[in-house]
Amino acid sequence: SSPDSLADIQQAHDESPDLFLGYLGYDLKNQLENLSSNHTDSTDFPATQFFVPEHILLFENDRLIIHSDSDPDKILVQIMQATVKEAVDPRESDLTQDISRDTYIENVNRLRKHIYEGDMYEINYCLHYALKNYGQPPALLYDRLTASSPMPFSCFFRLGDHYLVSASPERFLKKEGNRLISQPIKGTARRSQDPLEDRRITRMLRNDEKEQAENMMIVDLVRNDLAKSSITGSIKVEEIFGIYSFAYLHQMISTVTSTLAADTPFTSAIRHAFPMGSMTGAPKVKVMELIEEFEDKKRGIYSGAAGFITPAGDFDFNVVIRSLFGNLSNDSLRFSVGSAITYDSVPELEYEECLLKAHAILKILRNLGMIK
Repeated sequence: SSPDSLADIQQAHDESPDLFLGYLGYDLKNQLENLSSNHTDSTDFPATQFFVPEHILLFENDRLIIHSDSDPDKILVQIMQATVKEAVDPRESDLTQDISRDTYIENVNRLRKHIYEGDMYEINYCLHYALKNYGQPPALLYDRLTASSPMPFSCFFRLGDHYLVSASPERFLKKEGNRLISQPIKGTARRSQDPLEDRRITRMLRNDEKEQAENMMIVDLVRNDLAKSSITGSIKVEEIFGIYSFAYLHQMISTVTSTLAADTPFTSAIRHAFPMGSMTGAPKVKVMELIEEFEDKKRGIYSGAAGFITPAGDFDFNVVIRSLFGNLSNDSLRFSVGSAITYDSVPELEYEECLLKAHAILKILRNLGMIK
């Protein structure tokens, strides 16, 4: 039988309720459904990983609170002495994109044919980028990325030689007591430095029927996912088509909540909602099969979720997007961007949306002299 990472996490937490930090890789789907992944992943992250931290730092307004079995004062001294490393001399490397613009457009048209034939309604289709010989300290990449593009669900995660550097704007799923909260993003528009133009762009995004249709499809999918672990009738759409502005992008975000059914393990809510609809599409299993067919790289942690589980069994997980994945052992760095394809999609515009989402990362890599 296949391994069951979520059952392992539940058992470990039941036996020793503690703070768990970690991530769920996209390929956890292969345990949850009859699916497989046969592509390569240059950064070769473990599929799913959690740990119990030795030290916990909590930032509350202008206060730092340290929880540790060690001497907190000594920990503070170590923190003050540890600074983000300066950039090393640039080692310019070629950035490779897994498919060309022409192939992307051709594939989008093939996917639209699948939609026309009734195989699916919407699919999240991604471009994958890779960089060899990247050389810069991962903490520096995180510092630059979050400084230029501050995000509510950013994270920095190290596992041996593996690094996740994430500036994610999206929440996958949060559990607070018996309340579940999911906030899918579907709908993207560029920012403008001209305030009047910027407001016009937000109005256009808010009233864009195609973007609304994409968002509504994923909201319906989330409602269906949450229903599997929630009290009947408890699902509410708290906000629909909310427009939120970030450094480089405006995003359309909806909020769906529900009440977890009594005596339901907290991992059940994750099990029924993972991977998130905003990064797959609908219907979920069919589009994940098509993602495997049309994309030529494993997603790895990308489209997965990183976050924490509290001793009480509450949790908060992001959607791993707008992220860099590094492996120091083979000096490889990669990132991915995607967009939602519907029948009304214009392939050239979907390609431009992918480039828009890659902008913050590409700008940092250029500024550090890592790419031209």
